Amino acid sequence: MSSKLFSPFAIRGAAYANRIAVSPMAQYKGDNGSATRWHDQHLGSFAASNPGLVFFESTSVEREGWGSLDCLALHSDEHETAIRQVLGNIRTYSETPFAIQFGHSGRKGSGKTPAGGRGPLPVEEGGWPVWGPSEIAYADGHPTPVAFGDDDLDRVRESYRQAAERVNRLDLTLVELHGAHGYLLHTFMSPLSNQRADAYGGTLKKRTAFVAEIVEIVRRELHDDRVLGIRLNAHDYVGEGTTFEDTIEIVKILQDAGLDYVCVSAGAITNEAKIEQSPGYLVPFASKLKKATNIHAFVTGMIIQPHQAEEVIADGHADMVEIARGFLDDPRWVWHAAEALGVELDFMMQYWMAKPGRWPGARIIRGTVAAE
Repeated sequence: MSSKLFSPFAIRGAAYANRIAVSPMAQYKGDNGSATRWHDQHLGSFAASNPGLVFFESTSVEREGWGSLDCLALHSDEHETAIRQVLGNIRTYSETPFAIQFGHSGRKGSGKTPAGGRGPLPVEEGGWPVWGPSEIAYADGHPTPVAFGDDDLDRVRESYRQAAERVNRLDLTLVELHGAHGYLLHTFMSPLSNQRADAYGGTLKKRTAFVAEIVEIVRRELHDDRVLGIRLNAHDYVGEGTTFEDTIEIVKILQDAGLDYVCVSAGAITNEAKIEQSPGYLVPFASKLKKATNIHAFVTGMIIQPHQAEEVIADGHADMVEIARGFLDDPRWVWHAAEALGVELDFMMQYWMAKPGRWPGARIIRGTVAAE
C-alpha cells in the first residue's frame, strides 16, 4: 500500500524521509547540563530505526532555567561539545536527522527528579530561585518566582540567541521552542501566570509579545535552512486560562515573527489543570489549527498505533506525529509500523535477521499467525 505516514516531508531547508518524529523526553541523566553516554544509547537506539526525525530532550538555554540538576543545557562550550559528541557517535551508523527543543522551566524549575520524588528542590539541597512573568507560584508549596525586570528579560533574550548560535555549529536541522506545559514561555502567554501591567501583560497580544520576540531572535540567528517551531498547549485546561481560540491567535502572531510549525501538546499551567488523555486526543486541535492558520502542524498525545498515525497524516490533520512513550516502549516502532502498513523499509544489516520474511518469529510476536 501507499503510506502517507512513510511519505517524505520537506519544510524550509530540511527534508525528512517520513512523518514520524521521536518526541523530546527528559532523561535526567545530564552531567552538569552536558549530555552523557546515556544519551548515546538512548537517542542512538531510536536513530537506528529510521524515524524521520529524533529530538534531543528539552534543553535549557540558561542556568536559571534548569528543570533539575540532571537536565540538559546548551549555554556553555562544554554543553555544545557534549551534544556534538553524541551526534558524532550516532553518525557512525545513522544519518537520521536530529532536532533540539529549547527549554526554560521558569517557575517550574529547580525541581527534584521523578526518582527523587518530584516537587521543588530546597535551596539547602542545591535549589535556586525560579523566574516568571509575575510573582505567582505554580502551586501551594512551590516557590514564588522572581518577576522579570527589563535587565532580566534582556538576559533571557540573549540566552535564546546564544543557544541558536550554537545550533548553527551542530548537526541539527530543527529547533522547537518549548512554549507549553507551564514552562517559561507558556507562563507569559497565560493570564493565570501573567498579570504584568507593562508591554508584556494584559491583552493576549501583549502576553504573546515576549514569546514573539524570542521567535524573532532565534529565527534571525539560525541559518536559513534550519526549521523553527514551537510546542504549544491546545489550551490551558483550566477555567480563566487561554482557550483554543486564543491559541489560534497566538499562532498567527508567532507566524508573523518567523515560525515554521507548531506542535500541539498538553501540560499543566497550574496543578489545577485537568487533562483527560485518550488515544489521539490532541489531533482535532492540530487539524483545526492547521486549517485556521495554514501553518505546518505537528501533534503529540497518545499516538501509539501505526494505523492511527497513518490516519492522522493521510487525512491531513497534521504534517508530522511526535511520539514519545510509544518509542520508550518499543524503540523499533518505525519498523513495526512499516510492517503493519505494508511498507518495505531498509534495515541496518546488523538487524537483518529480525526482518519480517526472514524471521518466522516476527509474525508470531506480532500476532499475525498463531504459534505452534
